[in-house]
Amino acid sequence: MAPPARNTTMTDTAIDPIAATRNWLEKAVIGLNLCPFAKAVYVKNQVRFVLSDATTPEALVEQLAEELLLLRDTPAEQIDTTLIIHPEVLTDFLDYNDFLDNADAAVEALDLGGILQVASFHPDYQFDGTHPDDPSNCTNRSPFPTLHLLREDSVERAVAAFPDPDVIVERNIATLDKLGAEGFKRLLAGE
Repeated sequence: MAPPARNTTMTDTAIDPIAATRNWLEKAVIGLNLCPFAKAVYVKNQVRFVLSDATTPEALVEQLAEELLLLRDTPAEQIDTTLIIHPEVLTDFLDYNDFLDNADAAVEALDLGGILQVASFHPDYQFDGTHPDDPSNCTNRSPFPTLHLLREDSVERAVAAFPDPDVIVERNIATLDKLGAEGFKRLLAGE
């Protein structure tokens, strides 16, 4: 199956990638409550936004390793999570998806398994078995390719505090099915 056409309304080169990512985080992730844990760290300014200048997967994995070590060595009260926005590399979703094995390998090589993890977001994200226009794909669609570094203990605490974490995925799919892919694009565009 061919990947969907790139969503140029979300990735306009005139847009500042960090500003676009903040907009997505505020309007979609927090605004639609796609991640009920995101608001707390965002309002406490514990989210680190990194704009990568990497143009090759090799350069990106080096930067990923640096950011993993920085997150490991920084108290959660200062940085609880990091978003590495990389607009110049892995813009093709299939290449990006293949790269995620390298991201996991970097976590393991730094002996950070069980301590940190990498989540994935991409403008053309497509879950296996879905149509490119399926609104459920929007749960992982960001304005630019983005690696999300998370602390395992923060994730565990957040999930433990949530009454039924399994309902999050179902609720998100229902929310995005109701909104639709076009509605999602309009939301991010401020319409």
